[in-house]
Amino acid sequence: MARLILNGKSAQLSAVREAVFARRAAGDRLDVRVTWEQGDAARMAEQAGRDGVDRVIAGGGDGTVNEVVNGLMALPREQRPILGILPLGSANDLATSLRLPLACAPALQAALHLPARPVDVPCLDDWHFLNMATAGIGAEITASTPKPLKRLLGGGAYSLIGAFKAWHVRHYPGRLRWQDGERRVEVCLLAIGNGRQSGGGHALTPEARMDDGLLDVLLLHDVGSPTHWRAMRHELETRPSRGTYVDTFRADWLAFEADEALPLTLDGEPAWRRGFRVSVEPAALSLAVGTACPLLSRPA
Repeated sequence: MARLILNGKSAQLSAVREAVFARRAAGDRLDVRVTWEQGDAARMAEQAGRDGVDRVIAGGGDGTVNEVVNGLMALPREQRPILGILPLGSANDLATSLRLPLACAPALQAALHLPARPVDVPCLDDWHFLNMATAGIGAEITASTPKPLKRLLGGGAYSLIGAFKAWHVRHYPGRLRWQDGERRVEVCLLAIGNGRQSGGGHALTPEARMDDGLLDVLLLHDVGSPTHWRAMRHELETRPSRGTYVDTFRADWLAFEADEALPLTLDGEPAWRRGFRVSVEPAALSLAVGTACPLLSRPA
């Protein structure tokens, strides 16, 4: 038995209804739960595990996937169903980087029938995420992009808002710690990746793997002046371990104590924190993905 936890905003989409009816007609046992308000998806996912459901499918955007993940992580490991994804959001960063189908009918079939692979689940304090956490300008862009603009332009909306933000970028000073070091930094953008892309297609941690037990970290600590942007873009492409504008490294945990509260997003969901700690639970969930998924390093 599989259970589709469907974001209420997508429940009346004809493509979704047709896909569900088609899978049932093909013999799949699939029931549907529709969310009404924030927190419903997490509660429904946790209940699905307690009901003995074999596979839970998160139907919605990255935020819906995030809620479902948090519901599943509230269960003992042995009770967590397989997670499938039916991408119905404006950006669908995780599904895109997993190379899952984005059209409704093939996406639902894939969510129901692709083999499951173990993936890591990072946790920022008490908030789990599957794809990426960002702090600084990346979080500002996500939080300030109006929902109607997201629906109109899809992932391109984030780039549009980012272009406006680039003219008055804030820096957030604080102390960054991880297992191999500690230092004062000025955070313009901090990306902590289990997956590769965020904000509508920006590959902030392109070498990340979801099954290596590590966080991929990008720190953009200075955007420089417009005359230096070419050098900054070069460092974003080459990803030095310690550059003029960009630092990159891997860690199994990371902590940041800021001098003031800074904006965060976890899988696109906004928050503000003065400080936080991120750790990883290896192989915490089983995720329905193809055998050639670029975010997995271990053979099937």
